Amino acid sequence: MARALAGRALPSGRELARSPVNPYAISRVEVTLCTVPTQKPEADGTLTWSETGVVIVEPRTAGGAQGLGYAWGDAAVAAVAARRLAGVVEGRDVRDSSGWWEAMVRSIRNFGRPGICSMAIAALDIALWDTKARCLDQPLHRLLGPVRDRVPIYGSGGFTSLSVDELVTQMTGWTAMGIPRLKMKVGKDFGAREAEDLERVRAVRDAVGPAVELFVDANGAYSRKQARRVGEAFADLGVSWFEEPVSSDDLIGLAQLRAALPMDVTAGEYGYDLVYFRRMLEAEAVDVLQADAARCAGLGEWLRAAACAAAFGIPFSSHCGPGLHAHAATVPPNLRHIEWFADHVRIEAMLFEGTLVPEAGCLRPAEAPGLGLSLRRDEVRRFAGPG
Repeated sequence: MARALAGRALPSGRELARSPVNPYAISRVEVTLCTVPTQKPEADGTLTWSETGVVIVEPRTAGGAQGLGYAWGDAAVAAVAARRLAGVVEGRDVRDSSGWWEAMVRSIRNFGRPGICSMAIAALDIALWDTKARCLDQPLHRLLGPVRDRVPIYGSGGFTSLSVDELVTQMTGWTAMGIPRLKMKVGKDFGAREAEDLERVRAVRDAVGPAVELFVDANGAYSRKQARRVGEAFADLGVSWFEEPVSSDDLIGLAQLRAALPMDVTAGEYGYDLVYFRRMLEAEAVDVLQADAARCAGLGEWLRAAACAAAFGIPFSSHCGPGLHAHAATVPPNLRHIEWFADHVRIEAMLFEGTLVPEAGCLRPAEAPGLGLSLRRDEVRRFAGPG
């Protein structure tokens, strides 16, 4: 029997549903999986892909409010969201954020918190926060309580599958939009092409000039000594951010590189719970902690990860999905920026109305209720598949 921390079991969704009608009660949750092909195969240092899955969640309340949220994931994530979690939150009061989140986490105890289950929880959590804000007629950032009215972004892409000309075109396109921070992929073929990595970074630096902040992301492709060697060469080219120079599971290696290299060493995108983030922080493995609300079980846990980083005096940055992070990113005082990831920017604009446009290197969350998004239903139907 599931027990609360104080020894009391949480009521089930069915028990709540038997109570008198509450207009804030979640009456139905719809889950749709969209699979969107890339324009051509894309790659980083350790992976190649040709499509991206989006799990779209639409909760409805007894009072007629309808919300919208999403997370990145495939059919397995959509299946857990629809078949395991939707019934857990139905009947609950959408205003009770901690209650429905805790109920979902407890419900997947025997299936594993990291990975697929955490991503499925995230899809519902983000959608329920949006629904709560719509019920209260508030933009989500106003409901959460912002410390800023806009959030800095960095342009992110630079896949290893791009030619040098394509890479430079993408990067200079972002600077032309007023984005002063850029990130590109390195570690091509699991770190087997160091000289090519350096050539590509040099080409970007020459194209964008010295004033633009330049970041690199190896996706864990390098060994420790290799990462130190190429990291020193990247530093000579003005690189100020080295993401996952080694595997994010190698906390000792990250800590050694953090101590040895002049740029920020960063990681955290594969964190699914607070224990992961605590271990990374205790190991002094990163200069900036990253987290992804679509992986770490939603916006509430993402904000708790930011607070953990603040307790260690570490800045915080979001991974991918700018549309689902922009509102929450107004809240943490220690936020550095969020990622304007090429793939997700393209897909968000395809599937949703109301996506944000950069202004002077920042995103300003909309003042519309919730996330400020609505579905382009024709496009959703075009890419929808079984979940």
